Amino acid sequence: MEATEKIWLNGELVDWADATVHVGCHGLHYGSGVFEGVRCYATSQGPAVFRLTDHMERLHRSAQLIYMELPYTVAELVQATHDVVNVNGLPESYIRPIAFYGYGTLGVPPRDNPVYVAIMNWPWGTYLGAEALEKGIRAKISSWRRVGANTIPHAAKATGVYLNSMLAVLEASRAGYEEAILLTEDGYVGDGSGENLFTVKDGILYTPDLAASVLPGLTRDVVMTIAGELGYEVREKPLIRTDLYAADELFMTGTAAEVTPIRSVDDITIGEPGPVTKSLQETYLNVVKGRDTRWPHWLEYSAAAAQQTAGTATTS
Repeated sequence: MEATEKIWLNGELVDWADATVHVGCHGLHYGSGVFEGVRCYATSQGPAVFRLTDHMERLHRSAQLIYMELPYTVAELVQATHDVVNVNGLPESYIRPIAFYGYGTLGVPPRDNPVYVAIMNWPWGTYLGAEALEKGIRAKISSWRRVGANTIPHAAKATGVYLNSMLAVLEASRAGYEEAILLTEDGYVGDGSGENLFTVKDGILYTPDLAASVLPGLTRDVVMTIAGELGYEVREKPLIRTDLYAADELFMTGTAAEVTPIRSVDDITIGEPGPVTKSLQETYLNVVKGRDTRWPHWLEYSAAAAQQTAGTATTS
C-alpha cells in the first residue's frame, strides 16, 4: 500500500501516519465494522468517483444490519470522500471508507463505544493484475462454505464476514490459484472471496440470486444493466458447480476486480475470455472512465474537478 498525504478520520483530515486508533478498539477484537470499496477514475473532466453516493448508502445499510448507527450522513460522507480525493491529488485511486466500534468497553456487545469512521485512498491498479483482465484467472472451489444468510447478514459488507473470504482465498492461493469460489451449505454457487460471479451459456448470462448469501454488489448491478443495454438476457438463479465447469464463458465482477474473466475452475478449462465477457468488460471500462456517457449519473466528480471544468468552459 502506497501512503498518501491525508486520511479523513472522524471528521478531520489527518496525516497518513497519524490516522491511528487504540489497540483496545472493539472493531479490532470482534470484527464489528462495515466498509466499502470504491474506485476513482481519471476522466477527461478530472477524477470521478464511480457510484460514490450508492456506496455510501450501502455503507449506511450495512451499519443498520449490524445495529450500528453512523454519526455522519450519506451527504457528509460523500463530501468527505471528495475532500480526500482533492487533498491527495491522485487522478486514479482506490477508496476505502470504513466504520467500526472504537475504544470503550471490551465485552462482546459494544454498548456505548463510539463509532469511528475513516476514509482513505491510495493508488491501486487492477486487483488481480493487468494480465488477469486480458487472459483470465484460474479459480478453485473452496472447501470453506459461504456463511449463511441467517448466520451473518450477507447483505452487509461487514468486516467480520471477510474472515470467511480470507480463509477461502488463502487456501486457493496456497494451491496455486488466483482466486477462490465459495459454495453455500446447500452446495449452490455463492461468490468469490470479494467478487460476484457470472456464467455465460448459449449467449445468456446467469448469476446466483441473492438467496445464495452473495453480497448485492454494485458492480454486479452495473454489469447487469450494461448487459441489458447490449441486448443480452440476464437470469438470476441458483447455480451448481457443474454450471461453472460447463460454462461457455465465466467471469467475476467487483469494484476492485472490475470485470475479470475466469479461464479455468478446478483445472477444468473454460477457455480464453469470450465475446460476451470482452464486450461487457470493454463497455464497463469505458463507462467508469467517462468514455461511454450512457450512464453519466454513475460518475461523481469532486468539487475541484467540477470547478475546473466550469472554468474551462467559461474561458472557451
